[in-house]
Amino acid sequence: MKLPLPSRIGQILENKDYRRILDNILSLFSLQGLNYILPLITFPYLTRVLGPDKYGLVAFALAFIGYFQILTDYGFNMSATREISIHREDEEKVSRIYSSVLTTKALLMVFSFLVMTVMVFSFDKFRTDWLLYYFSFLLVVGNLLLPTWFFQGMEKMRYISILNIGISLIYTAAIFIFIRGSSDYLYVPLISALGTIIIGIYSLRLVKRQFGVSFKRPSRADIQHQLEEGWHIFISTVASSLYTITNTFILGFFASPTIVGYYSVAEKIVRMVIGLMNPISQAIYPYISSLAMKSKKEATEFIKKVAIFMATFTFIISLLLLLGAGPILIILTGNQYLYSIPLLQIMSFLPFIIGLSNVFGVLFLFAFGHSNLVSRVQITIGLCYPLMLIPMVYYMKDIGTALSFLIVEIVITLSFWKLYKNKVNEIKTC
Repeated sequence: MKLPLPSRIGQILENKDYRRILDNILSLFSLQGLNYILPLITFPYLTRVLGPDKYGLVAFALAFIGYFQILTDYGFNMSATREISIHREDEEKVSRIYSSVLTTKALLMVFSFLVMTVMVFSFDKFRTDWLLYYFSFLLVVGNLLLPTWFFQGMEKMRYISILNIGISLIYTAAIFIFIRGSSDYLYVPLISALGTIIIGIYSLRLVKRQFGVSFKRPSRADIQHQLEEGWHIFISTVASSLYTITNTFILGFFASPTIVGYYSVAEKIVRMVIGLMNPISQAIYPYISSLAMKSKKEATEFIKKVAIFMATFTFIISLLLLLGAGPILIILTGNQYLYSIPLLQIMSFLPFIIGLSNVFGVLFLFAFGHSNLVSRVQITIGLCYPLMLIPMVYYMKDIGTALSFLIVEIVITLSFWKLYKNKVNEIKTC
C-alpha cells in the first residue's frame, strides 16, 4: 500500500543519510543563492559597459584558457572526490590523497603555462592581446589553489558555498570599482582570478585547520596513481570540451568578436541556469559513490528517484527559458544583444538535456565505476563533433554553433541513457 505524502516525507526525514543529503542540498542552494544573485548584477553591467565586441574578445580568451584549466584539473574533480569520499575516515590516507593531487595539479599547471606561452607568441591572433591571455591564465592558478574536490569528497558542502561566496563578493566589488569602460576589458579575467587565488590560499589553510590534513611530500608512485585514477575522466573532459568551450573558440576563428559576444551572452545565460543543478549533483554524487560500494541495487533505486525529480525540475526551467528569451535578454543585457534572442531559444532546452545527461553519466556511470564507458562515448562523439561544428560555424556562424551544441548534447544524453539501461538490467539479473 502506497503511503500518503506526509508519511513518505516523514520516512525520508527519519533516514540519516537522506537528512544529510537534504541538508547539503539546502545548504548549497541557500549559500549559493548569493553566487547566483551577484552574477545577475555583474553580468548585465559587463555586457553593457564592454559591449558585444570586447565582451566577445574576453569570452574567446577565457575559452582558450579553458583548455589549460581542463589539463590542470585533469580528472580530479571526480576521481579525487571519489577517493576522498571512500577514505574520509582515514586521516593518513586522506592526507596522502590530498598532497598527491595538489602536487600533480601543480606540475600540470607549469606544463600548461609553457604551452600557452609558446602558442601566444607564435600566432598573431593571440600575440595582439597577449596580456589578456596571461591575465586569464591566473584563473588556472586559482583553480589549483581551491580544493573543491576535497570538500565535496568530505561531504562538507557548506565550505564550498562559503568560499565561492567570498570569491563572488571580491569579484563583484572589483568589477564595479575598476571596470568603467570598454578599454578596461583586460582587467575582467584578472579580477576574477585574483579573487579565486585569495580564497584558494585561505581554503588550503582551512583544510589543515578544520580537518587535520597535512601536506606530505608525495612519492612518484602516488603521483602516477592519481594520473591513472583520473585518466578516463580527463579524457572524457577533454572530449566534452570539444562541444563546450570549443564552440566559442572555433566561432572566434570564423566570426568577429561582436558575433562571439552575441553567442557568448546567450550561452552564458544558459550555463547560469544549468548551474542551478550543481548543488543537487554535488550533494548526491558522494552519497551514491559510497552507497554503490555497499549495494548497487539500492543505489540504482535511488538514482531512479533522482532522475524523475531532475527531469521535472529542468523541463520546467527550460520551458520558461524558451518562452521568456526576449524579456530575459533585455533585462540582463539591454537592447544591444537583441540579436541573441534566437540563439537563447535554440539552446533553451539544454538545461533539461544536460540535467538528464548528468544523472545517467555522472551520478550513475561515474559513481558505479564505469568511467571508461563515459570516456568511450565522449571521445567518440568529441572526435566526430568538429566534423559537424566547423562546417556549421563556417556557413551559419553563431546560429550554427548553437544548433551544433544542442544536437551533440542530445546525442550524448541518449548514449548515456542506453548505457544506463544496459547496466541496470545487469544489476537486476545479479
